[in-house]
Amino acid sequence: MTSAGILLFSRAPTLQVFVAHMGGPFWAKRHEQAWSIPKGLLEPGESPLSAALREFGEETGTAAPSVDYVDLGTVRASSGKVLHVFAGEAPGFELDELRPGLFEMEWPPRSGRTAAFPEIDEARWADAAEARTLLVKGQLAAIDRLEAHLAAH
Repeated sequence: MTSAGILLFSRAPTLQVFVAHMGGPFWAKRHEQAWSIPKGLLEPGESPLSAALREFGEETGTAAPSVDYVDLGTVRASSGKVLHVFAGEAPGFELDELRPGLFEMEWPPRSGRTAAFPEIDEARWADAAEARTLLVKGQLAAIDRLEAHLAAH
């Protein structure tokens, strides 16, 4: 199962990345290691970049900016999930309003009731050091790759 995501970045005044706090009851009271790169699953036959752009829009309610995207490759979560990451420089990007997509799950557990929750409940810029404390562990390599890419170009 492969997902694809967009890692927006800005270099001024220091490297910053755009991250999203995961929605739903499991993440509600967590802050550190509870944020993610806006991402989602590839649909059959869909290219990773197309999926990443689509999912950014679905998760935030705003289309990803029209910038050049760099393929940072894939990172793997401890669960085995694979995330294909594309980085785009987008200084000044802001959401007018967060309008996340919804997902459904049984809540409370074993209640037999289904509830809808936002895919993300907050999205914002964080400097690279802060992002390393916010992002789930499996996505930290994307920050390393972005820094390496920027150092080489």
